[in-house]
Amino acid sequence: QVQLAECGGGSVQTGGSLTLSCEVSGITASNACMGWFRQTSGKEREGVAAISTDDGTSFYADSVKGRFTISQDDAKTTVYLQMNSLKPDDSAMYYCAADLPPCMVIASETYDYPYKGQGTQVTVSS
Repeated sequence: QVQLAECGGGSVQTGGSLTLSCEVSGITASNACMGWFRQTSGKEREGVAAISTDDGTSFYADSVKGRFTISQDDAKTTVYLQMNSLKPDDSAMYYCAADLPPCMVIASETYDYPYKGQGTQVTVSS
């Protein structure tokens, strides 16, 4: 049973940084796909970043390129999202998601990862 648990959200000021963590259990495949999504009330879910657990290939939405970094630990049990230069528009509930192979290393509202965590709230104040 795949389980995902996010933590690390919080409140920061514009320009600040946060690192989100997603603890992953129940995935034995070596080439799974992990993604981060975010959603605010009244808006569609937005894909933020994705990574292949096999070779670390990553994907970033244009809105976060150069500011966010997705990574994983060597044991492949935790996926991180380092968020720098945060803006008020980055405020959202952030979700970790997983898909088993075959899967695509993208984060898009049109690609529904079957496994999702409960989310962690990020609030950026101006």
